[in-house]
Amino acid sequence: MLTSLFGKKPTSHGARIVPANIELRVGSKETLLQAALSQGIPFPHDCRAGGCGACKCRLVKGKVKELTDKSYLLSAEELRENYVLACQSIPQSDIEVDVQLRDAATLADVRQSVARIACMEPLTHDILHVTLDLDHALAFTPGQYCELSPGDGSAAGVTRSYSFANVPDANGTSRSAEFFIRKVPGGRFTEWLFGEAKIGDSLGVNAPFGEFVLRDASAPILAVAGGSGLAPVLSMLEGALQSLKRPRAVTLVFGARSQADLYMLDEIEALRREWPVSFDFVPILAIEPAGSAWQGRRGLIVDHLADVLGDSLGARQAYLCGPPGMIDSCIGGLKAGGLPESEIYFDKFLDQSHLAQARKVA
Repeated sequence: MLTSLFGKKPTSHGARIVPANIELRVGSKETLLQAALSQGIPFPHDCRAGGCGACKCRLVKGKVKELTDKSYLLSAEELRENYVLACQSIPQSDIEVDVQLRDAATLADVRQSVARIACMEPLTHDILHVTLDLDHALAFTPGQYCELSPGDGSAAGVTRSYSFANVPDANGTSRSAEFFIRKVPGGRFTEWLFGEAKIGDSLGVNAPFGEFVLRDASAPILAVAGGSGLAPVLSMLEGALQSLKRPRAVTLVFGARSQADLYMLDEIEALRREWPVSFDFVPILAIEPAGSAWQGRRGLIVDHLADVLGDSLGARQAYLCGPPGMIDSCIGGLKAGGLPESEIYFDKFLDQSHLAQARKVA
């Protein structure tokens, strides 16, 4: 697109999506994914933060400005074929991208609601269990996430994404929403939440998003959670317990820094007792002080996977949620152990520090 006679840059660019042959306009400060979703186009995506690769598409024509480094998510072949991440790509000209859109009929409608803080309970020194009362019932699937935005205070105008820690009712909806929220040093949202927020404060809720949900299969489940990544994992398992069509064995691996960072242990034990078939719980502590009374496993999760799972490692369906480093290492370990990549599902918890570092790399 050409500049005007007065030399001003265009306020938007055109984007064509093939093979669906859909055209849309993308604002000068919008990513391709933001524009597509705002115009009701079922563009594939999950985290929307450059951490999962679900929105990758091949740039056929035109130029984009890429906000973060993509090389750690895309294969060498995809890089050669000019794939980009739609959530991190701002068009600099009219563009054409090749991507298979989702089936819109299978997607839950995203709905906005107003919520008020009903409870804030510390789980560890840096993780809060936050419960919200919603003005309207929201539909979601266990494992999905929502966007939260404070209505006032120092974090007004800031939007952050958090996974549901609770499960919907039998109708698939809920009038409450629960989250395990980790404090991010210097993060505007969590500094407000941990330091200023109070019961009754209002937040905007936009949900549901994401495809980190339990798939129907017969293979045993390997669930790996790190830190606050326990939220969607517990939600998925609780939801599965309520609607089990056929019981599946579960191994839940929970990674934390030390004993003080373990939480929801009573709830996990109750879930284990109720599970109709095998349910193994394996906590692993990364930096537990030497000489402590801890008798369990220590170190990195990836170093224990082969020992924990044995010969069954390659016959699982894996669900991983937590910080990027944990997920990347576990994916590598699982693939090396024979688990097909098609049986590995993950949700990277990216905070603003991760995104800032990615932008530096880019």
